[in-house]
Order: sequence, then C-alpha cells, then structure tokens
Amino acid sequence: MRTAWWPAAAAVARLAGDLSLAEDCAQEACAAAVEQWPREGWPANPGGWVVTVARRRALDHLRRESTRPGKEREAVQEQVAAEQDGSAVAGDDQLALLFACCHPALDPAARVTLTLRVVCGLPVAAIARVLLLPEPAIAQRIVRAKRKIRDAGIRLRVPGPGDRPARLASVLRAVYLTFTEGHSPQGTGAVVRDDLSEEALRLARSLHRLLPGEPEVTGLLALILLTSARSAARADQDGALVLLADQDRSRWDQGRLDEGRILIETALAQRRPGPYQLQAAIAACHADAARSSDTDWRQIAALYGELLRFDPSPVIEANRAVAVAYAEGPAAGLAILDTLAASSRLARWQQLHIARAAMLARCGRREDAVAAYRDALALEPADAVRQHITSQITALAAAPALTEET
Repeated sequence: MRTAWWPAAAAVARLAGDLSLAEDCAQEACAAAVEQWPREGWPANPGGWVVTVARRRALDHLRRESTRPGKEREAVQEQVAAEQDGSAVAGDDQLALLFACCHPALDPAARVTLTLRVVCGLPVAAIARVLLLPEPAIAQRIVRAKRKIRDAGIRLRVPGPGDRPARLASVLRAVYLTFTEGHSPQGTGAVVRDDLSEEALRLARSLHRLLPGEPEVTGLLALILLTSARSAARADQDGALVLLADQDRSRWDQGRLDEGRILIETALAQRRPGPYQLQAAIAACHADAARSSDTDWRQIAALYGELLRFDPSPVIEANRAVAVAYAEGPAAGLAILDTLAASSRLARWQQLHIARAAMLARCGRREDAVAAYRDALALEPADAVRQHITSQITALAAAPALTEET
C-alpha cells in the first residue's frame, strides 16, 4: 500500500493542485484496495488500480466543488491534467510534486518537511525523528506549507532550467532523508525498509537523468548506491542487526558498488565538491575495504572534517568522532561525543548514545556504557536496534571490567 500510495498522491496532486485532497484520495484508494482485493482478487496492475481510483475520487470531489456558485474547477483541472506541456520527466508525477514541495515561496524549513510527508509518505512521527524536532512543530510546518501552496496557486510541475537551482538543495535533502529513514527505519521490526530505500534511489535516478551534469545530484545517487549495496548484509538470518564491522562483505551488491564508484569519481572530477559527494566518498572508502580491519579510518575522518565545512552540523561531527575513535583510539572519539552530548537537540538522537556507549565500553567504563545504552533505549528505537542494545547491555553485565590498556 505504501508503494501504491506515493504515485497515487502525486497523480492527484498534479490533477487537483491540492495536497490535502491528494493525501485523502490516495488513502481512500488504498483503503478500497484493502477491502476489495481480498474479495475480488488482485488486479493485473495494482499500482495503476490505486492511481485510477484515487484520480476518480479527486474528480468526483472537483465535480462537487464545481457545482457551487462561482466555481468551475472541474473544467480547468481536467484541462491541466490532459495538457502535454512536457513539464514531467518521463511522466513522473512524483518528480514534479517533489519540485513543487520545494518551491522557493515556501519557508526553507518547511520544504523538506512537506516533501517527506506528501511525496515520500512518511508519518509525522518519522519525520520528527529524522529531523530531530518535536512532532507538533513538524505538523504545524506541514499545515502551513499546504496552505501556502493552495493559496499561492503553485503549479505542480518540474520547473524550467532557470528555476531549478533555487529548489535543488531542498530536493536533494528530501531524497537523502527519505533514504536515511529507509536505511535505518523506526517503528518497524525490519533492519532496512526496502520500499523507502528503493523509492529514494528511483527519485535520485530521475534527478540524475534530469540534471546529469550537476555533481551534487551525481554524488547523491552514488551515495545511495554505495550505501544500499550493503543492505542484504545488515541483518542475519534471524533478522537481527549486523554492524558494519561484522557484515559478510561477500553479500554486498557488487553491481551497485561498481556503479557508485564510477559515479563518485565522475562527480569529483568536476572539482565542485559538495556534501553528498563527500558522503559518497566516505561510503566508497568502506566499499574499498575487503575486510573491516582494512578500512582507512584516517581518510574517513579527514573526509568528515572536510564535510563539516559544507554542513557544520553536530550529526556530522558525531560521525567524525566515530572515525576518529577508530583512527586514534576510543578516548579521542569520546572527547568529541561528550561535548556533543550536551546538546538538547542531539539528546533525541539515539545513534549518539549508541556511539558513546560503544566508546565507553572500549575505554573500560562499563557502567557508563550501560547508562548510555539505556538512554538510547528510552528513545524507543526500532526492534532490531533495541535487540542489539539489549544484547550489548547483557554482554557488559556478564563481562569482567576492562580498561583501554588491557
């Protein structure tokens, strides 16, 4: 249903120009599918069925609206739906909707939030976790942004070349965060959510076809390919989380790794570095290591240091701390994380507590490590992550106290 929801919402949004109506019609179509398919059998094209039903619901709504005095929306909207103006790339309504949600008339903070909700179908709670913000703030942003699009009459189409630069940064961030949620999902027992990861990959490919000479677009596509190549190895046969250092690298998707390497080399050759290219270069460092012990952590730490020039966020600094811990020892990385832990915003980021716990354990501070793991548990991580944390706490409780020197 989630896979069908996205194109249905995008198709209705393009038809009606109303994001709230698009969500409602897509949800109604999915509900109809859940009710009818078990009884009548699955259609030959399930996704097309949902899109068709959603569009019919939208047209019914527009017809009702057109009967009110002074409104002739049906004729206008059906003309918009039928026009062949070349505004969509390969008929991709979602790409058009993606750019519309990142319109410069919208508040910059609202663009990514709206895109994650409307284009990618993430619930408010998931968006709040991804952006490390309270749920009420996210909900308010979405409502205001939808109202702005409706009142301003923003067209749901891929903008012309001259209008794309003003929207591109928000578009790329929305696709990146969609992949982030798919790669490390919350509120599910799965280690990876393939539907979100593959949707982010599809959108990144569409953007690359539209803007093949833009190095940051190429870098984002490379990053998604290089990172998603590891998905099959991130869980064991029982569905438990497998950390990067323990993964069976023979299970990594070599086709995606090769494609990602070529893309990042092409992007970096243009000598216009950016955050997605640098993150892809970091992913390539992991891909190039035949064994975990072969990882060039000093190079990764240096790349994170460069990345901080483009994105001076505490999340990037936390990732640099992990690389520093492997390159120079856990105490060096822990010093960085302890400073970051004072941030009230990062207190909602479970990965910070997990990373601190691992470094504390390596330093022999067992009780502090358990406390940090419990802080992560309090943030209600995904089932697989919860199981991993619980197993680490159990192991720390059973093991004798260690010091870094021993």
